[in-house]
Parts: sequence; structure tokens; C-alpha cells
Amino acid sequence: MKRSVLVTGASTGIGFATVQTLTSAGYHVFGGVRRMVDAERLSGEIGEEVTPLLLDVTDQEAIADAARDISERLGTRTLAGLVNNAGIATAGPLLHQPLNEIRRQMEVNVLAQVAVIQAFAPLLGADRSRQGGPGRIVNISSIAGRIAAPFVGAYAASKHAFEALSDALRRELMIYGIDVVIIEPGAVATPIWDKAEAADFVQYFRSDYREQVTRLRALALKQGRAGYPPDRIAASVLGALTAARPPTRIPIIKGALTNWIIPRMLPDRILDRVVAKMMGLKRLG
Repeated sequence: MKRSVLVTGASTGIGFATVQTLTSAGYHVFGGVRRMVDAERLSGEIGEEVTPLLLDVTDQEAIADAARDISERLGTRTLAGLVNNAGIATAGPLLHQPLNEIRRQMEVNVLAQVAVIQAFAPLLGADRSRQGGPGRIVNISSIAGRIAAPFVGAYAASKHAFEALSDALRRELMIYGIDVVIIEPGAVATPIWDKAEAADFVQYFRSDYREQVTRLRALALKQGRAGYPPDRIAASVLGALTAARPPTRIPIIKGALTNWIIPRMLPDRILDRVVAKMMGLKRLG
């Protein structure tokens, strides 16, 4: 019997590429999507090796239904992997970003991830009556989970929290043999940048940050569209699921020396000045 993996947020980008990569590697994949049209497209483009599921990670009832469905399909076997990819990104200066937007960011990127993990942990091996080896959890984080840039503070906070939860879970789940691996992509060329281009920053144009948020939008679009293709991230997900001893974190960043290694070595105040120069954050006269 083929081993099975659940991938959330499977309709586009990293999630869709992960479904393609895992099915090509011989897995059966349960692909979580929010809309029926995406479920139909997933089946049409990938075929019988994927089972689409309507799964909104913020809907507790939908999560429970998906867990029951997968449990019935697995019988007494374990789920080989859970790839937590679903998430959203919002941007804006924290002094002015609406609190409901920040709450939504944390709800989707943090609390919803915990809800999914709690629901599927028994299938991964926390239910010790299941047969087969324990599965693995692969959490799609971000470079923002380690380095917080201005104007994406809410998103960075959600990913910092997700990283902390992943560390705690990895240690807690050792009693079941369930490993947790974090993928930390930098810019990835996905449809999220089309959404960024359409994002409405007008609400911030009357603030002191008008110039900077405009610069952020242009920089994000440029870096994002020049980023790694989603299948590069998907390949690392496959490695995280199959390696005998995977690293706990897998950063995937273009220009890693200047965009990852050096920034994490610099003292905070020096990095502050570098970022301020790049973003035009000068003290107001």
C-alpha cells in the first residue's frame, strides 16, 4: 500500500507543487483546499494519486470531518506525513494596521496550524494502536520566522510563533517518534505576488509611512517574482519526509550569505541601520 501525506493549502503555489512532487515520488496525497473548483482542478491535473478534501484550516468542523475521512481511508495504518502549508500574509505599519487584520493573521498562521496538528497527530502515530511507522510533520514557515522586516510585523510574528510551536512540538512528540521539520523559504515565485500587487495600501498613505510602504510593495514584487519556483520548496518537503535524519530547519534562500547568514550574525542595532537605509526609514525632521 502506498503511504499517504496530507498537504494543506494545496490549491496553488507551494502546496500544489508539493502535491505534484509527492505523487511523483510514489505517495498518495490528500490535498486540502477551500473551494470545490480547486478540488476539481487538483483531480483533473494530477489524477487518482491525489484525493482533494475541502479543508478550511480555520473551520474546526471541517478539520474534524477531514480527519475522520482520512482515518477511514487509512484503516489501521498511520499517515506518513502532514505538511502544514496553508497560510496568509498581510502587510502594513503596526502603528496603523487594523487589529482585526492582525488577529486574522495570527488565527490562520498560528492557531489554525495547532488545530490541524491536534486533529491529525493520532493518525501520525500518537494513537499507538495504528500500524506502520510514525509520520512526520513538515511546517512551512518563512525567513520572516527568524528575521522580522518592517511593515510585515504581523506576518513575522505569526511565523516566529509557528517556529516556537514547532520546536516545542518536536520535543513533545519524541515519545511517539513523530519528527517535526521546519521549511524556511525566502522569496518564492507564487500567485501570492499577484495578490500583493492588488493589495490596497491607500489606508496608509495618510500616515508618515506612505513612501516606505510604497517602496515595500515594489521591493516585495521584485524579489518575489525573481524568487525560487515552488517546486524547489516542494523538493525540500520531500527530503524532509524521507531523509533518515533530516535537519530541524531547512532554509531555502537566494543569496543566502547576504540575505540570511550575515543578517543573523550582525548585532541588532547594526542590522536596524542596514534595514532602515534599504527601506528609507529616516528620522522625521
